[in-house]
Amino acid sequence: MGNAVPIVSSIAGAGTIVVMIALIRRCRVVRKKMKKKIIKHVMEEIEKKNHQREMQACSALDDVVIEIGPVEKFLNEILNEKPMRFTSEQLAACTRNYSSELGSGGFGVVYKGELPNGLQVAVKVLKVSMNKKVQEGFMAEIGTIGRTYHVHLVRLYGFCFERDTKALVYEFLENGSLEKYLYGDEEVKPPRLEWNTLHGIAVGTAKGIRYLHEECQQRIVHYDIKPANILLTADFTPKVADFGLARLGERENTHMSLTGGGRGTPGYAAPELWMALPTTEKCDVYSFGMVLFEILGRRRNFDPCRGESKEWFPRWVWEKYEQGEIKYVVSCDGIEEADREKAEMMCKVALWCVQFQPAARPTMSNVVRMLEGEMAIVPPVNPFHYVSVMDSSSSTSSGLWSGTHQSSRDTAGRDSELSVSPAAKSTDAMIGGVKRTDASVSMKESL
Repeated sequence: MGNAVPIVSSIAGAGTIVVMIALIRRCRVVRKKMKKKIIKHVMEEIEKKNHQREMQACSALDDVVIEIGPVEKFLNEILNEKPMRFTSEQLAACTRNYSSELGSGGFGVVYKGELPNGLQVAVKVLKVSMNKKVQEGFMAEIGTIGRTYHVHLVRLYGFCFERDTKALVYEFLENGSLEKYLYGDEEVKPPRLEWNTLHGIAVGTAKGIRYLHEECQQRIVHYDIKPANILLTADFTPKVADFGLARLGERENTHMSLTGGGRGTPGYAAPELWMALPTTEKCDVYSFGMVLFEILGRRRNFDPCRGESKEWFPRWVWEKYEQGEIKYVVSCDGIEEADREKAEMMCKVALWCVQFQPAARPTMSNVVRMLEGEMAIVPPVNPFHYVSVMDSSSSTSSGLWSGTHQSSRDTAGRDSELSVSPAAKSTDAMIGGVKRTDASVSMKESL
């Protein structure tokens, strides 16, 4: 019995060891299986994440592909901003064989057309016999307005230059020119524009000219600012048009030399344009001043039917201003009391713009500031002193500057009056109460 106990104990110990070994082995197997499962799960997660990344990459690629279309369209539109060259067949198609005439002038006929994309255009067909003047106008249009873009400048879409067809293609403006709204039409009476609309037209036109003078890479002088060359959109936004007489100039050159005689339209052209003297962008300032007078009076500046006192409107305006009766100027056209301050402001700006000496005229940036009420306006001096001097020798002096007379002999004797003092040349023409040129002062002293 005593020997049995150790034997049982030994057997039990051995069994325990066997069980322990079996458990250890089992644990190792379970651990291996768990490890494999964990590794498999991790790999699945990694593959899942990689798949998601691939899907996101594909989606991003799809987005890029989707965006390429608008980008290419945008780039094509940028390229198309340059004037394109049309064929005669294309113009005939878009104008329906020139079936709708909008108007005609000395250089050709304007037709209404429509491009394949539905855009309405005005096609100006030039005379086939391109003499030197027509050629210069054709090149001036493309060389100036063709390289500019501004909300207050007419857009040039393209041109045609073939043996039997020379044409310019512009944007179509629904309301035509300012001219018909100022003077009216015997057959078709246009609607009477509100004063706020007229004031907006004046400011917008000034901004268009300012862009030409001061904001383009090359300075552009228009040389033919007048109501007929101010076109209106459907909402009466003004756009300066007809660059046939325009000239490009480097900003360093303050003066331009012109050839071929007088430039511009009598009645709007600055005096220096008819005197074979160097010219500057101040020619456009003078012309714009004459346009302001016609906007104020809703009439032509020269109208012999008005009686001698009002025959030449700008001079009558000066006389009323000088007498302190500017209220009669702004009330003669039915301007409401609330708008009279703006009207008087426009009157003073017009008198500054048509100063005889170019250096005394304001820049177009100052004109815009004065019209918008951002710049004080000092009392203008007499811009028609030269007319008073001529009255003693000629009864048609006002007619000379209103477009009825163009004789260079009448202007030759006044060349000396156009000279500007050295001080005036070196002084900025600041009209808004900051500085005044010696030219203005000397003119005032001569009254």
